[in-house]
Amino acid sequence: MAKTLVIVESPAKAKSISKFLSKQYTVKASMGHLRDLPKSQLGVDIEHDFEPKYIAIRGRGDIIKELRSAAKAADRILLASDPDREGEAIAWHLGYLLGIDTNSKCRIEFHEITKPAILAAVKQPRQIDTHRVDAQQARRILDRLVGYQLSPLLWRKVKKGLSAGRVQSVAVRLICEREEEIRNFMPEEYWSLAAQLQAAGGTFSAKLIKKENQKLVISSEKEMKKVLHDLDQERFLVQEVRKREKKKQPTPPFTTSTLQQEAFRKLNMSPKRTMMLAQQLYEGIDIGKEGTVGLITYMRTDSVKISEIAQAEAKEWIVEHYSAEYYPPEARQYTSKGRAQEAHEAVRPTSVQRTPDFLKAFLSRDQLRLYRLIWSRFLASQMSAALLDTLTVDVSAGQYLFRANASTVRFPGYLAVYEESQDEGNKENEEGSLSTQVVQGEPLERLGLQEKQHFTEPPARYSEASLVRKMEDEGIGRPSTYAPTIETIQTRGYVAKEGKQLLPTELGEIVISLLKENFQDIVNLEFTANFEEKLDEIEEGSLPWRTVIHEFYTPFAQSLEEAEEKIGKVQIEDKVSDEICENCGRNMVIKMGRYGKFLACPGFPECRNTKPLLEQIETKCPKCGNPLVVRRSKKGRRFYGCSTYPECEFVSWELPAPEPCPQCKGMMVIKSSKHGKHYVCINPECRYDKPVEEQE
Repeated sequence: MAKTLVIVESPAKAKSISKFLSKQYTVKASMGHLRDLPKSQLGVDIEHDFEPKYIAIRGRGDIIKELRSAAKAADRILLASDPDREGEAIAWHLGYLLGIDTNSKCRIEFHEITKPAILAAVKQPRQIDTHRVDAQQARRILDRLVGYQLSPLLWRKVKKGLSAGRVQSVAVRLICEREEEIRNFMPEEYWSLAAQLQAAGGTFSAKLIKKENQKLVISSEKEMKKVLHDLDQERFLVQEVRKREKKKQPTPPFTTSTLQQEAFRKLNMSPKRTMMLAQQLYEGIDIGKEGTVGLITYMRTDSVKISEIAQAEAKEWIVEHYSAEYYPPEARQYTSKGRAQEAHEAVRPTSVQRTPDFLKAFLSRDQLRLYRLIWSRFLASQMSAALLDTLTVDVSAGQYLFRANASTVRFPGYLAVYEESQDEGNKENEEGSLSTQVVQGEPLERLGLQEKQHFTEPPARYSEASLVRKMEDEGIGRPSTYAPTIETIQTRGYVAKEGKQLLPTELGEIVISLLKENFQDIVNLEFTANFEEKLDEIEEGSLPWRTVIHEFYTPFAQSLEEAEEKIGKVQIEDKVSDEICENCGRNMVIKMGRYGKFLACPGFPECRNTKPLLEQIETKCPKCGNPLVVRRSKKGRRFYGCSTYPECEFVSWELPAPEPCPQCKGMMVIKSSKHGKHYVCINPECRYDKPVEEQE
């Protein structure tokens, strides 16, 4: 019987797929790309229409030899790399190395690693999609031209070892411009006023919103005193009570971008870790009697499409475990943004029957947490809307209007399974709160008025999640590039992470300033987004890839020549500290690394001494009374410890509060949650817990 060789990228994938196929199939792993542009040279012949020069990747000779040997023994070869541009290029390069006719039907594609999907794929081979390969080549060649021709300029003008990439430069620009917004931000004062009111059925609070039917903005204490004076003798009366039903619709199943954002918000996972775990779930996990099986569909996707089979399975599960009321009248389909690859599906479980509780025994803690997130989001996306009863009460006091809102869940629908998180700063601002019944025309007793001063706040720094969202909204990069881009800009020292926030380093700001002045296209959001659209056109076969490279390179080469003459040597002076290097006696200097500032000896490379730069906080150590300082774990996570370590080993992951607990006088920490920041006593016998604003 004819023997077939199937080639995938990874051993884990090969192991999973081999269990679904008969003995006539041999499954081998290529370990990713085997052929690429050389690292030691540009590898693009600019004079001959940007012809790329591909070579076998160093260190992959044994793998190529093994695959060639297996190919000779096979009657048929099927290339089963990932179903995206990168996977298509891997298949194309494998075809070249193994002497496969790329016009033959040698390529198979699947979006989940399950037995039905694999058996269906091997029955439907196709030709390699050369248009998709061309789109990948165009991206690779343009990024090589930018990286290998612009980076040496930065080495000569700024600092050795720098790199400039097309997508990473735009990401750093976004972070730099947000930091500039924060620096230039001028806070504006405003005041709020809440009335505590007594109705026949109980008490409630209402917030002042209008004066003489116009939105009221109180900008100073003087204005607030005028309002309080006006209200002093006014009677409070229920002017209007409005009740209505509100439908809350479920959110679509995950794309790569939304998965990374939600994993960051709910699970505190970086995009890099999220994608690593998702890759493991996709490639296959041994789940006992069923063997090794892929638990989720392909995780690099911008589509929210769901297959009819998956919808039918979800319907069956929802009706069986909840009721028919929890399933909508028609199956839900969602529309993807822009040019999403609709041949792909959303990220979903390969079978909703494999519940998180069933898989608990087979998955690691983080694998289970991520799988539960994906499973719940998918299931919720197929369920009925939640029904809320909302109540709005308008209270008049002379020419002023106060408002209180309340809502109760009449029917939970999809909320029985899942509710989407929100970014910090996107929380809804309620207008008062209402927990009692009132009737129109009812007089109310004023129990008190609580005025409060506020100041407008600058826009929040990007987190990894909000940066991914911004990149997606602006059309910068593709699902496969978000996580590596964020990792690269930190590794290169252009961006540092403080807590969950990303902020530019001095080096990052200098480089972006130079690029904005001399290479506007490289850091231009619109140019980068337009290039992504051109790649889509190349993939569709409507635009030649060499034309796109020509259009970019001519003005880029001219800008390179001008910048070489125009830009002088940029000096980045390190700030000298009072700390003395114990190895050589020099004053250590403050440098910026991927996890923030640190101390280093200026005698490098003769002296390689480095130390953490310890930032003191207001709170004293509860054990010994010495100052507490900010420290970092090996992975860059901030924590707080005693400045006398190792003599005193006190540590806390949460920020210690400046004041002691008002109940037991012990230490409090500031904890953040979706409900805001709270002061929490660390004494287990006390358990004091109050919102920060209330405490203040």
